[in-house]
Amino acid sequence: MRLRVSCHDRVGLAREILEVLEQFDININAIDAADEGFVYLQIPAPSFEQLQQLMPMLRKIPNVTDVRTVPYMPSEREHYAMEVLLKTLPDPILSVDIKGNLATANVSALSLLGCQLDELLDQPAANYIQGFNFGRWLSAQEVLPQATKVTVNGSRYLAEMLPIDLPDEEGKSILAGAIVQLKSPARVGKQFNALRKQSSGFDTMIADSDKMKRLLDEAARMAQLDAPLLILGETGTGKEQLARGCHQASLRHDKGFVVINCASLPDDVAETELFGHANGPDDITKRGVIEQANGGTVFLDEVADMSPMLQVKLLRLIQDGFFRRVGDDAEIKVDIRIICASQKDLSELCQKGEFREDLYYRINVLNLRLPPLRERKADIPALAELFLEHYSQQLQSPLRQLSAECRDYIRNYAWPGNVRQLKNAIFRAVSMAEQHGELTPEQLRLPSWSEGFGYFDEEFEGSLDQAVKQFEASLLRRLYPAYPSTRQLARKLGVSHTAIANKLREYGIGKQRQAS
Repeated sequence: MRLRVSCHDRVGLAREILEVLEQFDININAIDAADEGFVYLQIPAPSFEQLQQLMPMLRKIPNVTDVRTVPYMPSEREHYAMEVLLKTLPDPILSVDIKGNLATANVSALSLLGCQLDELLDQPAANYIQGFNFGRWLSAQEVLPQATKVTVNGSRYLAEMLPIDLPDEEGKSILAGAIVQLKSPARVGKQFNALRKQSSGFDTMIADSDKMKRLLDEAARMAQLDAPLLILGETGTGKEQLARGCHQASLRHDKGFVVINCASLPDDVAETELFGHANGPDDITKRGVIEQANGGTVFLDEVADMSPMLQVKLLRLIQDGFFRRVGDDAEIKVDIRIICASQKDLSELCQKGEFREDLYYRINVLNLRLPPLRERKADIPALAELFLEHYSQQLQSPLRQLSAECRDYIRNYAWPGNVRQLKNAIFRAVSMAEQHGELTPEQLRLPSWSEGFGYFDEEFEGSLDQAVKQFEASLLRRLYPAYPSTRQLARKLGVSHTAIANKLREYGIGKQRQAS
């Protein structure tokens, strides 16, 4: 039987309740005082006559306002709710005490280990889980969450260990053990794929900075339109990810999203790959990627590198939606949306005659400019933590945190390679790290880089005069082929042609004399 005693707290109240129960020779199986203003008692069921006498006596205790029976105590409900939750979870979950001995396990864990719960209790976790030292981890000065690969019954698993911290009277944490969750590589893969399928639009893009928030707001509106979209941004800023987000947030999301890197398509095969061909080998007609993407979105990455011949065909495709396969006179109609991307200034290329001006205006109906990472510093720590967690799981490496020094470092670094460079730096740090703990700036191994100057060599040895001469010689060697006379080069650099002649002679720069 469970009793709920409603009361106002005072010293000695619990003792008086126990004294009343003692008069009836009733033992207490459990007591719960988690809810303020209530004391819950679990006692053996008394006889009806005992209960008729017990209840009034309890109500007469000073500060007790009511006594009634209840079906369960709050702690019981929490206990059984947790038990039901653990039973329904598909992943094996175990609990260990501060000595690294097993305290409990859910149904999936018992099934994996092939034994009953009473056989596991108080047994060292190391008897069942190999590859991680629970004792050393739990005895450390600071016990941090861990994720590492382990072996259970000869099979590999990703183990995530979370410490159980209880607050003491002063608000400090008391370590009471840990929870261990085991995930098979197959299940981790399924969860990741499910997450990718469920993510739509721009859900996967980090946007803590004001610039990125405004950009994604604009992108969300443009995604609903069917007009051509041009995405500009430096290398590594995530232009393809933004294009994919626009596709997923559009009405074409259930159709294909085809990525074409114009810079990697050789001219001799580019037209066939894009538009297909008729009367090929064995008279087989091949459909190009444009035709295969019918109804969906075609993303043309680095469109500035598209050949002049392909620029003409793309212009026709955007204008009226028709194209011809190579070797075929029949016109084919397709319904696609064109999204282009470039890290180059297309307007400048048009002025130089290196990109068709009419095509530029066709693909630039709508445009988005992705800011470089150095202009969205508020996003950098969140991106780093995302990559840190992803690669820790992928490489089955212990999950690490960014140190305060590392956070300041990555915020202030210029990131010339943008998000791609940050992603690669985190991958390298996670894959090469040998110890647990926080990630440090040294582990990122980033080359020194300065805005306006680019990379520089930290190991340079020599005087300032030697450094100036090195730069001077390098600059002249780059400019001389375009300005192959001392007077032209002097006008370009704003110095006398005599000074330039002396510099060229000093550094051995000039036309190579042919042997007679």
